[in-house]
Amino acid sequence: MINLAFILQTATKPNPQGGMTQLIFFAAIILIFYFFMIRPQMKKQKEMKTYREGLKKGDKVVTAGGIYGRIAEVTDKTVMLEIDQNVKVKVDKGSVVRTADDIVDQPKP
Repeated sequence: MINLAFILQTATKPNPQGGMTQLIFFAAIILIFYFFMIRPQMKKQKEMKTYREGLKKGDKVVTAGGIYGRIAEVTDKTVMLEIDQNVKVKVDKGSVVRTADDIVDQPKP
């Protein structure tokens, strides 16, 4: 009976170093998440934003849906893509994901 009382008494006593250790580990986990996950994602989003703002007429691009085309017109929020002769599609600027350097220009008749 004395052992159980001793165990309960020591379990309820606060450990002054235990709280600090937990705080240090928690801070370390937050730093790891920031430097390995959050910061690179923010950098990638910033690069995509500057890429989309720099789109201009004549650029060859690929949309998120896999449509290859050449930009025929650019507005604030949309892009008019020419995907074939006399075939134009209006898409959101956010769906343009990369430059398409591998588009093969077909000769016009």
